[in-house]
Amino acid sequence: MLTEPRSGRLAAWGNALLAGLVSPDDAVLAVVGGDAVHRVEGLPGETGPVGLTLALGRLRALGVAGLRVALPAPGHPLGLSGPVEFNARALEAGEAVVCHGGACGLVPEVSEAGPEGDVHVEVVWRVLPVREAPPADVPSLGEAERELAEALREATEVLSGLDVAGSGPVAEAAIGAYRARAERGREVLAPGYPPRAVRVLELAQRVGLLVSLAYDHGHGGAVSSAEMTARAEALRPVERTARRAQVAAYNAVVEERERGVR
Repeated sequence: MLTEPRSGRLAAWGNALLAGLVSPDDAVLAVVGGDAVHRVEGLPGETGPVGLTLALGRLRALGVAGLRVALPAPGHPLGLSGPVEFNARALEAGEAVVCHGGACGLVPEVSEAGPEGDVHVEVVWRVLPVREAPPADVPSLGEAERELAEALREATEVLSGLDVAGSGPVAEAAIGAYRARAERGREVLAPGYPPRAVRVLELAQRVGLLVSLAYDHGHGGAVSSAEMTARAEALRPVERTARRAQVAAYNAVVEERERGVR
C-alpha cells in the first residue's frame, strides 16, 4: 500500500493523455517513474512489444475512452469483470488496468536484475481480452471516503492497543519517509482528477501505511501466536477498505464520465 501501484500510474496518466491534458512524453515519463522501461505486448495489429506512447495511441484508436484500475487479492476480485484468464493473471500480479471501451485490459509482468541499490526494472504490460461489465466491488468516492474515515480510526485503535503504532526505528523511518513525500507536494494523481479523488487517495495511503507498519515492523504487544492472529484478523478489513478506496480514486475520472458529470 505504501508504493503507488504501476496500474495506478498507467491509468491516471493514461486518462490524462486520453483527455488531452498532458503530452505523450509527460504521460510516459510519469508512468515509467523509477523503472528502466515499460513495453506493451499483445496489442491487436502488433507482432511484438511496443512502447507506451504507441500503445496508448493504439488503444485510443481501438475505442478505449478511459482506464480503470483493479487491485485484486485472494477472495476479493476488486475491480475485475472477467473473463477467467484475465482475472487469474491480474490476481497473480496483484493489479491490472481495465480499458473502458475496447474490451481489453493490461496486466504488468515485472522483471528485476542487478544488486541492491542498483536494480534494473523492466515492465511488460500484457494485453488480454476483458468482459465489458461493471467492475467488482468498487465504491463511489463518497462511500470510499466515509469508509476510510472509520477504517483510520479502527487501524489506530488496533495498533495502539497492540503497541505497534510507530514503534521502533524502522517504523519511525517509514513514517518520516511518508511525511517527507507529502511535504514535497508530490502529485498524487494526474491532471483532470477531481479534488475529492486526490483526498481519498491520500487518506487511503495513510491507512495503508498504518497497516503495513503493523504487518512488517515488529510484533509490539502481540507476543503470542493467538495475539498475532487476532491482529491480522482486525487489520484485514481495514486493508481491504484502503484498497477499495484506492481503486475508487483512480477510477473517478471514468466513473464521472459515465455519469455525465463532465
